[in-house]
Amino acid sequence: MHIYDHDDLQRYLQEHLEDFGPLKSVEKFSDGQSNPTYLLSSGASKYVLRAKPPGKLLKSAHAVDREFRVMQALAGTNVPVPKMLHLSGDESPMGTQFFVMEYLDGRIFWDPALPELALHDRAAIYDAMNATLAALHSVDPANIELNDYGKPGNYFERQVSRWGQQYKAAETQTLDDADYVMDWLTANMPDDDGASAIVHGDYRIDNMIYAKDNPQILALLDWELSTLGHPLADLAYQCMHWRLPNAAEFKGLAGMDRASIGLPTEEEYVTRYCDRRGTQVPDNWNFYLVFSYFRFLAIVQGVLKRARDGNASNPKNNDMIAGFVALLARDARKLT
Repeated sequence: MHIYDHDDLQRYLQEHLEDFGPLKSVEKFSDGQSNPTYLLSSGASKYVLRAKPPGKLLKSAHAVDREFRVMQALAGTNVPVPKMLHLSGDESPMGTQFFVMEYLDGRIFWDPALPELALHDRAAIYDAMNATLAALHSVDPANIELNDYGKPGNYFERQVSRWGQQYKAAETQTLDDADYVMDWLTANMPDDDGASAIVHGDYRIDNMIYAKDNPQILALLDWELSTLGHPLADLAYQCMHWRLPNAAEFKGLAGMDRASIGLPTEEEYVTRYCDRRGTQVPDNWNFYLVFSYFRFLAIVQGVLKRARDGNASNPKNNDMIAGFVALLARDARKLT
C-alpha cells in the first residue's frame, strides 16, 4: 500500500492537471494484484491514478511508463483506450512513478459466463472482444511511433526464456510440472513466421470497460505487459483463461456448454479472429495454449512471491495462490 500525504498529492495534481480542483478522496480499487490503481475524486470530476507498487520489484516489472506510452499512442486508432493525462517521474508524492488517466463510467464483466446478461445479449459481448483484439493486432506500430516498443523476431523463444527466468527468480516451491512445461516449450518451439503486432499481454474480459447500454467497448485497460510480439500470444492467452474453472477465485468456463449459455466455442472464437485478420488457424494451437499457461503461472508465482515479501497490491491467501500455480502447471502439462 502506498503511503502519501494528501495535501502533497493535491498540490502535485493541481500543478500538472488542467482544472484539477481540491482532492476530495483517494480510493483504492480492490481488484488487481499488480499495479495499485486509485479512484481520485475532485469536485464533480473523477480520475484514475495507477502507480508502481512500493518495495523491491522484479526487473522490468510494473512498467507504468510503458502503459502510459502505449495507450497514449493508440489514441485515435480503432483500439479503445482512456485518455492519458499525466505521467510522473520516479520521485512523486506517491513514492513511486504513476500516471493519471480519465475515468470512464461503464460496465466491467468479472465473470466470462456473463450471468448478469440475458442469453441473447452475450454473443455480442464476445464479438466485440474479438473485433477489438483483431483491431489491435492490425495497427502498424510504426504508424504510431511504437516500432521500438519491443524486440523484433523470435518472440516465443525470448518469452519462454524471460518468463522461465522470472518464474525461477520468484520460485517458492519446486513443481515438476512447471519444470517439464518449460522444457517442453523449448523443445517444441515453432519457427519464427515473422508475424508481429502490438500485443496487450493480459487480454481478458475483466480488463475492458463496456458501455452501459450496448456491447461497445469503451476502453481496454491494464497494458502493463504489452509489447511487440506475436498476435497469437494474446489470442491463446484469452482462450486459456476460459479453460480455467469457474469457482472460488477462478473465473473460467471449464465444464460449461458454451453454446447453451449463448457463448462461442473456442474453435468458433479463434476462427472468427483469424477470419478478421485474414490468417489461418495454426495446426500447433496447443503450443500457444501451453505457452499461455506457463506465462500466466510465472506471473501468478510473482504475485505469490510479492505477497510473501509483503509487496503485493492485493494480498490474499498464499496457500490458495500456490495451489493455483500448481493447477496451471498441471493443466499445461496435460496439453503437451
